[in-house]
Amino acid sequence: MNNFDFKNPTKILFGKNQIENLSKEIPENAKLLLLYGGGSIKKNGIYEQVKTALSNFEVLEFGGIPANPEYAVLMDALTIIKEEKITFLLAVGGGSVIDGTKFLSSAALYKGEDPWEILTKSIPTQKGMPFGTVLTLPATGSEMNSGSVITRKETKEKLVMGGPGLFPVFSILDPEVVKSIPQKQIANGLADAYTHVLEQYMTYPVHALLQDRFAESILQTLIEVAPRILKDTSDYNAAANFMWSCTMALNGLIQKGVPTDWAVHMMGHELTALFGIDHARTLAIIAESHYTYNLETKKEKLAQYAERVWNVSEGTLEEKALAGIKKTTEFFHSLGIDTKLSEYTKDYKGTAEIISKRFTDRGWKGLGEHGKVTPSDVEKIVEMSY
Repeated sequence: MNNFDFKNPTKILFGKNQIENLSKEIPENAKLLLLYGGGSIKKNGIYEQVKTALSNFEVLEFGGIPANPEYAVLMDALTIIKEEKITFLLAVGGGSVIDGTKFLSSAALYKGEDPWEILTKSIPTQKGMPFGTVLTLPATGSEMNSGSVITRKETKEKLVMGGPGLFPVFSILDPEVVKSIPQKQIANGLADAYTHVLEQYMTYPVHALLQDRFAESILQTLIEVAPRILKDTSDYNAAANFMWSCTMALNGLIQKGVPTDWAVHMMGHELTALFGIDHARTLAIIAESHYTYNLETKKEKLAQYAERVWNVSEGTLEEKALAGIKKTTEFFHSLGIDTKLSEYTKDYKGTAEIISKRFTDRGWKGLGEHGKVTPSDVEKIVEMSY
């Protein structure tokens, strides 16, 4: 097992009616900016619950943060933060709203002229404006980590940021919210969380026995609850396990002591930036090609995954590894998610070359756990996903 440091300061309030405790987690004299997305929280009762809980605070609002948090929109929110002297941010939404809030947390205290530099120069945020979250869509795990992904429409870029100053102070996770989520978003959440685990697990063995078991248990739980939550979003036990699995998939725990990949995400981000495809679905598009292309370096963990998660007992090491890849694709299909780029757009020709060039232009020598997936390899992997 590799050496590691681990600290996660986010307080989790999990379960029914936890929104009622919101006021207890915010400093008494805070001036709040409430941030949310397209307005679904006003239809499902969450907005009313939040406003009731915040009745003793001065609260301003900013809605309309899009599914891929857009830089230009967030800059409008940043203007409010500075002009109104906001002291605390509250994200009520899914990963996109929370990611956007993390950018604002960082940008609010950024001393440079252009906050976009936080992303283009990969500047880690050591201290941000404090914020909390009320999770409405399980998927990204952003409610308990310090990472964020921001889109800039004008340049068709989707870049990552983070740092120890971007953990939420607290996050409220009430599984009751799941019953109002459309089935497509449930499927996205399942696929997103599943791939998050794979990115931290599907590398090579380092004798991190407990970490492997943690990862495998999250995968098995997602597989078990997927058909239940897709069939009935009001199934509280399924919703609770779905929500907590999504959080545990990316709160930093399972990546400690092990190598991690994240190449699937880096390629997937480009597909979202270019075509607007849902984030989770871009991961499903890339996964099979990436694991197949890198079979030789990943086959031990792929075979272990096939055996432990999917109960594949027959075949050679390589045959089991290939079976693991096939089972993963079948799982995505069981969620109603297509896994080929051509099933999302007819303008896919040349995409591989565009993405490869972007990686080259950014100076990225190699992705993956070994740092050996070059821009040339990326081009081949994306082509395989057509």
